[in-house]
Amino acid sequence: MTSPHLIVITGISASGKTTVGRLLADSFSRGAFVEGDLVREMVRTGRVDMSPDPSDDALAQLRLRYRQSAALADSFHEAGFDTVVEDVIIGEELPGYLAALRTRPAHLVVLAPAPAAVVGREHGRDKDGYDIWSIEALDKVLREQTPRLGLWLDTSDMTPDAVVREILARLPESRID
Repeated sequence: MTSPHLIVITGISASGKTTVGRLLADSFSRGAFVEGDLVREMVRTGRVDMSPDPSDDALAQLRLRYRQSAALADSFHEAGFDTVVEDVIIGEELPGYLAALRTRPAHLVVLAPAPAAVVGREHGRDKDGYDIWSIEALDKVLREQTPRLGLWLDTSDMTPDAVVREILARLPESRID
């Protein structure tokens, strides 16, 4: 396997993006991890988060967050790190995010566990990913409005370690040119 890689992991909240992303980045000898929530939290005041009916400001801030995480991921990659970036990048925003990445080839992995599995995971978390959205509504955006790019994995019955092994074994399928 050649290095370095830039791997984008997306999916809905509580799909395992952060856990899998950290483990995947840790699997490389020089791994970097860009966490979407941390980039979002860089806006300390005046932040407008996404909602099912977003304002223009919410969309502008979402796209700013995406541009910043893409730039950060590219920067780590250019410095020689295998880089994993994770965020909820779904629906019609996904192609724009991928276009913001300078690195080619890049890799895209979509974690798509069944909604019932997400319910169980959400109850086990210390944060609430569904204060505005419902699991069903966000899952519908993922499955019905997100372009079928990269590697899609139903991780409903998989452990995070198994997901990492699957991503690494099937990395060529996730390639985005």
